[in-house]
Amino acid sequence: MSSQKVGSRMGDPYATIGFALKQAQQALRTRLDSGLREIGLTTPQYAVLAFLEVEAGASNAALARRAFVTPQTMQAIVVALERSGFIARTPHPEHGRVQTTELTALGRGVLEAASGIVADAEARVRNAAAPLDPQVVTAMLLRLAEALR
Repeated sequence: MSSQKVGSRMGDPYATIGFALKQAQQALRTRLDSGLREIGLTTPQYAVLAFLEVEAGASNAALARRAFVTPQTMQAIVVALERSGFIARTPHPEHGRVQTTELTALGRGVLEAASGIVADAEARVRNAAAPLDPQVVTAMLLRLAEALR
């Protein structure tokens, strides 16, 4: 009999690239959640603030895609960020039902603090990937993601 477990075509299901990716993703999310919680943010809220810094006025659909949440969840995130004073929403000048979302000064301040937390996590990931070039690792991970779409 082979070394594969009964009922498993791949042998040890925990010795796979997929499982290792999930472990890395979960560890990253746990670290970010823990650090960002200390400044009153969640990881998806940080993703929204960071994206709005790059693309002010982004739609809720675009924000949801960037934060890896559903549009319904994004609506709740946007409402919470607006209540906190981190973002402001105003009617789009040409499309009455569309809201334009932008960072406030308070939002920029909390984003700056959050960016330090995220940069620390990124540095840990880069150090763990050494001696591999971080651009090579990133390109490989993006290829893996694309292969699964």
